[in-house]
Amino acid sequence: MLSSNTLRCLLCALLLCLLSVIVFTITTKNFSNNCIIHSLPNTNTLQFTEYKDDENDEMEKEMLRVASRANQNSSSTNSKKLAFMFLTTSTLPFAPLWESFFNNAPKTHFTIYVHVDPSHPTMFKWKPPYSSVFHDRLIFSKHTARHSPALAAAARRLLASALVDDRDNYMFILLSGSCIPLHSFHFTYHALANSNKSFIEIAPQGLASFYRWSTHRPHVMLPEVRYEDFRAGSQFWSLTRKHAMLVVADTKIWSKFKLPCLHLLMCFPEENYFPTLMNMLDREGCVHATLTHVDWTRSMDGHPRVYEKNEVGPQLIWALRKDRPKYGDQDDGTRRDPFLFARKFSPDALQTLMAIADRVIFKD
Repeated sequence: MLSSNTLRCLLCALLLCLLSVIVFTITTKNFSNNCIIHSLPNTNTLQFTEYKDDENDEMEKEMLRVASRANQNSSSTNSKKLAFMFLTTSTLPFAPLWESFFNNAPKTHFTIYVHVDPSHPTMFKWKPPYSSVFHDRLIFSKHTARHSPALAAAARRLLASALVDDRDNYMFILLSGSCIPLHSFHFTYHALANSNKSFIEIAPQGLASFYRWSTHRPHVMLPEVRYEDFRAGSQFWSLTRKHAMLVVADTKIWSKFKLPCLHLLMCFPEENYFPTLMNMLDREGCVHATLTHVDWTRSMDGHPRVYEKNEVGPQLIWALRKDRPKYGDQDDGTRRDPFLFARKFSPDALQTLMAIADRVIFKD
């Protein structure tokens, strides 16, 4: 016969198990129109790849070290450049649209950096012509995979490359291969070059925050990253030079986020590392919003809505422009920064987008 104490212990254990099952099987609500607490993907389609610690790569170590010692200030206040950093698995399906975007922009106003997964079969077929703005802009790249620190590491790699390459780079913009511009280069440049703050979503904690914080194993984040400092936000941001240097110089906070995850389906370092770091180091130096629009209302397997060819037209571009970013706990209803970019667009939509580029997208 079991004692009452034993029965009580068994009951507590069963309740804890039930709670764990509920937490890891329900789909939680998104907390902004830009970042989502992900619904769980179909595990049959997931491919988990072990993340290899970049600290073992002497070349990368040295690049980050050199970047952390770069000049914090641009060489001249009159020559601020926007560093466009494309993080993509395959090649850039919207390269022609971006070519048009940069076509009339002064070369003194922008730089481009591309990180392409070297394991993707299309990578070696992508050879932009000499006349292309993407010619010779591919940086040292590594394999990337979701549910691992690899995407966050790739973003750090892009920042380091851009910092070392050009001291005039003032604002560092992370984009995906499925991103498109929503305005002309002139409009985009003035919106970012005139800002002394970074644009990065730093969202309030949500239902899944604790499970993301503890996914690298219980208490492993302590004492460097306390739970109350942990934040989430969109993977895509625009960082000032000052903040870009804080990222590449960081080893303490990154040492926690680069660890393997215990619960892979709660593992999104690319959405947690950067908002947490900025929240801890300089939250007042940031506008707590992303300027890359994304629609999570039709999420599928942890991915946002994809705009198909038949959905693309002037009305869609105008609607995306009119939407207002979410500002987290900074939102007092007074700010209304413009969305400058949007994702995700199907590659099939390229020709439709090109057809409306001059009269809609680049017309402000």
